[in-house]
Amino acid sequence: MCFAMTYQADPRVDAYIDALPEWQQAICREVRELVHSVDPDVVETIKRTRQPYFVLDGNICALLAAKDHVNVFLYDGAIVPDPDGIITAGHENATARTVSFREGEKVKARALKRMFAQIVANNRAGGWRKLKGNSSR
Repeated sequence: MCFAMTYQADPRVDAYIDALPEWQQAICREVRELVHSVDPDVVETIKRTRQPYFVLDGNICALLAAKDHVNVFLYDGAIVPDPDGIITAGHENATARTVSFREGEKVKARALKRMFAQIVANNRAGGWRKLKGNSSR
């Protein structure tokens, strides 16, 4: 049985994506579908005036299109494993790490979805700050 994942799209997120070049739109739409596919309760919104965020009991990720790439900020406190090595920046960042995609690059969907699922699980367990604090005890 095959069914389409449904979610409440925020028209402001649609407007952000629609204003981008076609290749960036494709990346943003794929990431959007991936994060929503992890949990039906994921909500999308706009923060920082215009940046799309995906949240569930805390931030999961955010999108930011730059001139020559799209950044996906993962709000994981650097505790979510990255066995596929998709993190491109922020390895030592205490709050968020980045996965960047350039024109012509494929989204590493399986790895990204695994990371989103772990971030959601961590958020539901009290958030990465709580989990990180408990791991140092």
